[in-house]
Amino acid sequence: MDQTIELEILGLSSNHSQSGSFTLVMGEIGGSRRLPIVIGMFEAQAIAIEIEKIIPNRPMTHDLFKSFSSNFNFSIDHILISDMREGVFYAKLVCKNVSKTVEIDTRPSDAIAIAVRFDAPIYCVSKVMSEAAIEFNEEEEKKDPQKQIKSGKTSATTPRSTDSLKDFSLDKLNQMLDKAIINEDYEKAARIRDEINRRN
Repeated sequence: MDQTIELEILGLSSNHSQSGSFTLVMGEIGGSRRLPIVIGMFEAQAIAIEIEKIIPNRPMTHDLFKSFSSNFNFSIDHILISDMREGVFYAKLVCKNVSKTVEIDTRPSDAIAIAVRFDAPIYCVSKVMSEAAIEFNEEEEKKDPQKQIKSGKTSATTPRSTDSLKDFSLDKLNQMLDKAIINEDYEKAARIRDEINRRN
């Protein structure tokens, strides 16, 4: 098996070149390389709400997967970004129970959305990192406007419009937060929640 490199989620931002898509930035743990992966809006929301610890009104697909797996006594050992062909990334979910381990093919975006729910490590084969990763130094990162979400302590959503939220009372913000969750607008919910947290 190829040598693997452990990754962590560093950032999630709207993709300006492809409408309705997002760029998920994975960082090499203990290294300076970054692996940007373009993902869809649904998967971006699924990753963001788990990092932000926002509880959706109804279970999302990845939450359903977690409930299903726990009821049948298997867990996710890790996920592996295993290949890249013609600019498309491929991944595997490595699932296990007491008697066996199984690899399941999946899209990286779904695999990562599941990994954050299981707190499972994310790996990438070194060949893919060599071909697709970008070297970043600290100076470039300071200039990069992309929002960082290390350790889930800051927002994992699109650029915020907090200026407009500052005009609302705390009661109104809590009402807006409830409405955003009911409407499953998790990006807006995260921005409102950040504004509420800033005031507390």
